[in-house]
Amino acid sequence: MSVDENRVVLITGASTGFGRLMAEALADEGFQVFATMRDIAGRNAQNRADIEAAASNKNVALHVMEMDVTSDSSVQACVAGVLSRTGKIDVVINNAGLVANGVTEAFTAEEFRSVFETNSFGVVRVNRAVLPAMRRRRSGLLVHISSGAGRVVLPYSAPYCASKFALEALADTYRFELAPFGVDSIIVEPGVFRTEIFQKSTQPADTARSAEYEGANYRSRIDKGFEQALNDPEATDPAEVVRAVIRLIGMPAGQRPLRTLVGAAVQAMSPYNELAEKYRAGLARAFGIENLLTLDTAGDSLPIRTDLASGPS
Repeated sequence: MSVDENRVVLITGASTGFGRLMAEALADEGFQVFATMRDIAGRNAQNRADIEAAASNKNVALHVMEMDVTSDSSVQACVAGVLSRTGKIDVVINNAGLVANGVTEAFTAEEFRSVFETNSFGVVRVNRAVLPAMRRRRSGLLVHISSGAGRVVLPYSAPYCASKFALEALADTYRFELAPFGVDSIIVEPGVFRTEIFQKSTQPADTARSAEYEGANYRSRIDKGFEQALNDPEATDPAEVVRAVIRLIGMPAGQRPLRTLVGAAVQAMSPYNELAEKYRAGLARAFGIENLLTLDTAGDSLPIRTDLASGPS
């Protein structure tokens, strides 16, 4: 891949896991990377220090910035800060995510909402903040880190699966709507990989409701299946996801697939995604929008309305 050292990448949820690995790898590849996370002066202070120390030792352009994707003001302030320093954002990697496991009935609406705030609404906030600048430049890439659980469901994972299904719908819709502006939207669907996200999984607070499923709760079988997958050293290397993202970023605009599965655990879903793509194209033709199936890389198909593209309000 030919790397332009001036390309700017913003990553959410970069304190640990996929986000941190991607931030470090992209900086090593020569990108200017802004690794964002919550509470960089508090609970993530050590993660910030470690990342900045490593960046200094390697002399790479890796910067840590505060961003809470559940806060409009935090997202807008972070994006404005990056744009003031660089003048552009070429790639956004929406990686921040939460996991919640347990009996669906036991989760309250508020507990569901907290997962959606990060996994779904957070993506809306970030994209809304970065897109005006991308549309003005007629160039940009939105990378959405979804999951195999964004395509198929397992019991006792409803908040996570539902939020990832919502993310998939958002990313697909952006793909259509941003094509005339030369801005690409893609989805990466990892299988089961051992990262810190599993250690941070939450459970429903209503333990009494959960107890009523005693004898009908098969969660232990689901957990055993995850453990078996996580303990398979050949199928759980997070670097595989990082390599896939780097490869996708390096592909020419307009040639990236909408969905990319990563990991042995989800490869069986390839026919599902292929069939979905056929239906997607058929739907576009039926509504007379087949031109939106192709990214406009010429950058001159639409007039520029600078009065409407100054930023989110």
